[in-house]
Amino acid sequence: MGKLNVFNFISLDGYYKDASNGINWHQHGQEEGEFSAKNLEYGSILLFGRITYEMMASWWPSQNAIDAMPEVARGMNQAEKIVCTNTLQYTNWQNTRIMNGDIVAQIAELKKTSPKDIAILGSGNLSTQLAEAGLINTYQIMIDPVGIGKGTPIFNGMQRQLNLKLTDTRSFKSGTVLLSYEAL
Repeated sequence: MGKLNVFNFISLDGYYKDASNGINWHQHGQEEGEFSAKNLEYGSILLFGRITYEMMASWWPSQNAIDAMPEVARGMNQAEKIVCTNTLQYTNWQNTRIMNGDIVAQIAELKKTSPKDIAILGSGNLSTQLAEAGLINTYQIMIDPVGIGKGTPIFNGMQRQLNLKLTDTRSFKSGTVLLSYEAL
């Protein structure tokens, strides 16, 4: 039985994307890159919403990504990936399949049957939907030491309270802090 884990980064003022839906304010230095590469070694299934998928698929297979962060690019490109969408008809990023229809029921079934853990990267709308359904086991929130003023809050539109237990913290030299939580 696989666990469902969320990894997302946010600004100090609580946004996971800025007012232009961008994430270029995120500070991802060498130490954060090494952390990402190590996490990809665990072989989790990567789960994306359509918007995050399109952003990731446009970057990680590129030569620029391979040159900039070879280990992370290798892990991202080799990983099994699922994009949750009712609009995409095909994918062009290797090892990716589409999941559409009742995403909540399908993810609940995937958790029961998968020998692998599942990691949601970014994908705020998908994370919110699955958090409301009580399907997420752990949350890793990386807080960048930057305020962006306007944007989309993490768990935007959530209708229920989300109670979490802090299980670990980590500080990076850049000033970024990683908070790890377990769902209660």
